[in-house]
Amino acid sequence: MSSLPAPQWLMSEVRRAKQGRGKEMVAQTRDLLDRFHLPTVCESARCPNRGECFSLHTVTFLILGDSCTRGCAFCALKRGKPLPLEADEPWRLARAVAELDLRHVVITSVTRDDLPDGGAAHYARVVVALREHCSGARVELLVPDFAGSQEALATVLAAQPDVLAHNLETVPRLYPEVRRGADYRRSLKVLEWAKQLAPKTVTKSGLMLGLGEDAREVEKVLNDLRTVQCDMLTLGQYLSPSLHHVPMARYVNPEEFAAWRQQARALGFSSVAAGSLVRSSYRASRFFQAAQ
Repeated sequence: MSSLPAPQWLMSEVRRAKQGRGKEMVAQTRDLLDRFHLPTVCESARCPNRGECFSLHTVTFLILGDSCTRGCAFCALKRGKPLPLEADEPWRLARAVAELDLRHVVITSVTRDDLPDGGAAHYARVVVALREHCSGARVELLVPDFAGSQEALATVLAAQPDVLAHNLETVPRLYPEVRRGADYRRSLKVLEWAKQLAPKTVTKSGLMLGLGEDAREVEKVLNDLRTVQCDMLTLGQYLSPSLHHVPMARYVNPEEFAAWRQQARALGFSSVAAGSLVRSSYRASRFFQAAQ
C-alpha cells in the first residue's frame, strides 16, 4: 500500500464506488458468478469500482484461469502455475451474460505464456459462444500480448469481437520495474496488428498515472497510440494493491486528468475516459457508444 496520505476527494470517490447502488444488487451478481463458477478481474485485481459495477449487474470476466505466468509489479492477480483450461467456460460465461442481460460484455484474462497460443483459441471460443447465445451483446476483449504472436492475435480477431483492447499500462522507462516480462514495443505492435488485421474493429488501450512518469513521457505514449490508430483511451490513477507491489509515486488531481482528457481528444482519440477511479473496462458500454 502507498504511504502517501490519500486526499479527501479521492476517499470520497472510493467510498461512493464501494457502496454502489445497493447491497442486494451486489449480492445477486456475486451469487450468479458463484453459481457459474466464473471469476472476475473486478475481485481478483481488487478494483475499487466493483461495488458500483456489481450493483449495476456489470462485471469484467476473467478467463484462462486465475493464475498468471508473469506477475507484473503493479497487479494484484495471483501468480503461479496455471491449471488446465476449462472446456465449458465459454458456455458458462455465455449463460451468465444471458441471465445478467448484458448488452456490452467485457472479458479479460491472465497471461498464459505456458500455452502455445497464449490462450487465443480459448478467447475465440468465448466470442463464438457469446454470439450464439447472446446475439445482441457487444463483445469487448482486453487481451494479453500473446508473447508477440501475430498468429495468435489473428485467431482472436477472426472471431470478430467489437473491441480489441490491450493496455500499455505505463511509459517505456518504467517497464523494467512495473511490467517485468512485457515489452513496450511489442505491446504497441499488438494494437498496430489489430488495426491491420481487422480495420473495422475498435481498438483501445489504457495507462495508469502516478507511477513516476512525467508529462512528456505520457504525451509520447499518447502519440504512439494514435500512430497505430488506437481509437479509445482510458487514463486512471495507479493505486498500489499492497506493500509487495510497486509503490505509488503521487496522486493525480482531477484537473490534471481533465487536461489529459482534452489533450487526448485533440490528438484524435474517439473516446477518452480519464479520472482517478477509471479502469480499462469502467463504464465500457458508455465510452464505446461515445466512440461511435
